[in-house]
Amino acid sequence: MAVTLLPTIDVAGGRVVRGHGATAASGDPLEAAFGWKRDGVAWVHLVDVDAADGRGANTDLIARAVQRLDLAVALSAGVADDESLRRALSTGAARVNLSPAALADLDWCGYACATYGDRVAVGLDVRGHTLAVPGRRSTGDLFAILDRLDRAGCARYVVDDVLRDGTPTGPNVTLLLEVCGRTSRPVVACGGVSKLDDLRQLAALGPAGVEGVIVDDALRDGAFTVAEALAALSEIQ
Repeated sequence: MAVTLLPTIDVAGGRVVRGHGATAASGDPLEAAFGWKRDGVAWVHLVDVDAADGRGANTDLIARAVQRLDLAVALSAGVADDESLRRALSTGAARVNLSPAALADLDWCGYACATYGDRVAVGLDVRGHTLAVPGRRSTGDLFAILDRLDRAGCARYVVDDVLRDGTPTGPNVTLLLEVCGRTSRPVVACGGVSKLDDLRQLAALGPAGVEGVIVDDALRDGAFTVAEALAALSEIQ
């Protein structure tokens, strides 16, 4: 099966924006999602920037979009506690990504994974072999925490090499293979994709356990089209 493409839609103040801290709104999130759907995607990665940055939330708007879309939504919304998780799940999103900040409380992460199963994925922001956990001075060992989350029943991981995020350096294939070698859970790659060859590299990792790839700027900037991306991800089975 081909690696799944998840184009990103960032939402703040009820409008589409470009990443965290962005202020310039460029359109309606629902129309953006319909656009990706017309292009042939099965999933979108929707980011509630306001919720992630602690400025409120776009829960009602996202819930309306989820109800109207015949499209699976993976939602990132700064989820790191019971309240934010309940709010995110209430939108009806097919999957909610726990924020890397949630790793400050591994017991809670384990509870969320055990309780909600496949509806929850854990975001891992990685530097080298350590995890960047917002709000903590120290970082955690990637593989020790991965083992603990596996034992707790985590269903899926979203892996982001933060040193490559937002850069044209390509995905960290070595890191993704290391994570896939340590867990039997599927992995969604995030960060570093800027060209079609990057997607072809990730397609080759499908048998190892890479299930999907989140793409934002490369699609928004027109580096390639959705059709080209889907074709690249399907080339290597």
